[in-house]
Amino acid sequence: MAIFSMVLSLLSGVALFLFGMSLMGDGLKSVAGNKLEAFLYKMTNTPLKGVALGTGVTSVIQSSSATTVMVIGFVNSGMMKLKQAIGIIMGANIGTSITGWILCLSYIQGSGGIASILSTATISSVVAVIGIILRMVCKRSVHKNVGNIMLGFSILMTGMQTMSGAVAPLKESAAFTDMLTMFSNPLAGILVGILFTAVLQSASATVGVLQALSVTGLLTFASAFPIVLGIGVGAACPVLISAIGANKNGKRTALVYLLNDLFGLIMWSVIFYSVNAIVHFGFMDMVMTPVYIAALNTIFRVATVVVLFPFIPKLEKLVCYLVKDSAEELEDEADFDLLEERLINYPALAIGQCHRAMNGMAKKLRKNVNRAMNLLNNYQQDKFDKVQRKENLIDKYESRLGEYLVQLTKREMNTAQTRQVSLYLHTINDFERIGDHASYIAHMSNEMHDNHTDFSPAAWDELNIVMEAVREEINITCNAFMNDDKEAAQRVSPLGVVITDMCDELKLHHVERLSEGHCGLEEGTVFNDILNSFGRIAAHCASAMVALMKSGENNSDIHIHNSKIYPTDSEEYRSYYKEYSEKYDLDKIEGHVVSMEPEEVE
Repeated sequence: MAIFSMVLSLLSGVALFLFGMSLMGDGLKSVAGNKLEAFLYKMTNTPLKGVALGTGVTSVIQSSSATTVMVIGFVNSGMMKLKQAIGIIMGANIGTSITGWILCLSYIQGSGGIASILSTATISSVVAVIGIILRMVCKRSVHKNVGNIMLGFSILMTGMQTMSGAVAPLKESAAFTDMLTMFSNPLAGILVGILFTAVLQSASATVGVLQALSVTGLLTFASAFPIVLGIGVGAACPVLISAIGANKNGKRTALVYLLNDLFGLIMWSVIFYSVNAIVHFGFMDMVMTPVYIAALNTIFRVATVVVLFPFIPKLEKLVCYLVKDSAEELEDEADFDLLEERLINYPALAIGQCHRAMNGMAKKLRKNVNRAMNLLNNYQQDKFDKVQRKENLIDKYESRLGEYLVQLTKREMNTAQTRQVSLYLHTINDFERIGDHASYIAHMSNEMHDNHTDFSPAAWDELNIVMEAVREEINITCNAFMNDDKEAAQRVSPLGVVITDMCDELKLHHVERLSEGHCGLEEGTVFNDILNSFGRIAAHCASAMVALMKSGENNSDIHIHNSKIYPTDSEEYRSYYKEYSEKYDLDKIEGHVVSMEPEEVE
């Protein structure tokens, strides 16, 4: 019964400790607002800055796992490169050791005079009283958050005292002494450190438990050192779990956290125990105190970072090797590699690289539009997910190309080069908007699938005819841009007008079906939304191609374009309009039409 009571008391202490640390960390993050996140991705242009920032941020929020999870989010979203993240993670491993030093305050004792004033009980009580006053009396959120910080600190200290009180009777236990002796076996101690930290999901909590055990006077260096070695690897568990839904770079970031501690564990255990086997260190039987535990944890983590810091590029290559990119992903990234900063000073070369990158954008855009429309007739969840991934990639193209082209505008260029850059800036905006509408069509198909929404056979036939026209327009648009084919570009605007007219006519047809009771209001809304997206795709295709055709003209403004700018009285326009009006005449539909395009391998 005594053992049960002791274990229960120890667990309650751990619970108080974890809650206090969480409350304090949340309060600190709330006071800082979004500033921590901003610092994380803005102040990491060098690895050394990354280490310093990771140390500082983790010291504040009291969790290396939380810092790393935050960094995984930034890397996953493309806001931060993997190389930047490695420095922050190394710093986070140092910063998490600060908690051990804070916990040393909980072991300040005193029976009278100034000692009693500085005792843990007094400090915790004063901090708790101030915290609860701020929490309950103050109205400003910043003051309430400061109160949460103080309450968290007080609860954390109380938890440590509870743990220490729970294990105090163990100093008289022979069985406990034997157990600690077992931990002096390096392999057993390392496994205990890994497993215990993985269960608690907090390196700081495990260090806190070690400090509590050290109060018994039975914990030696030989028992504590292997446990400290294993703590970091165990703390990687919540980080690895958080990366399950991340992209390749997010998974690599999580792996960096694990490898950093794993290398430290292997390196220092091999070196230390090999040397000890020869010289037999005299401090192996040294009794550990809370301060010694904190110092050991800090020294181990700092030493690991110092040794691994010069190998950050090698570590980056290793995780990229372990988490390989697919052929498709390598192809995607290859386009961005074309936008080399050193070519900015050579506009002719830089513009050529931009065109090659935009060709990659055009290919992926064309396939994604066709892929999204395929979902209307044959919904597949994996294809829907792919549409969204490729839409994010198209957005990335627009961002990266836009930044690169804006830099080019600040360089000295001739008139032709200036107009080419202007054309590309205009075109990437149209391409990005087309990608948005393709994504919206995919979301509509997903909604139809989930809600079991269906159209009448007549509505499906009409919709598929429009889809065929949109497929032809997007294919012509992308091919014309890639080949700088101004003759083919002339076809896009009249085809876009035909598509717009068809969409307007189909909306009227659907109103008639609604009035006759052949479909419901929900179906009608979805139908109109899809047609609107088709119309916007047609308009942006026309805008891009009009800009391409006019890019060689003098004194023409290509920043503002729409399909109506194209001269409707020209012979070419009338010819193409007539051709497409006849080709996609809704009155000539015979039988059922299904618009599908086989997906090409990228």
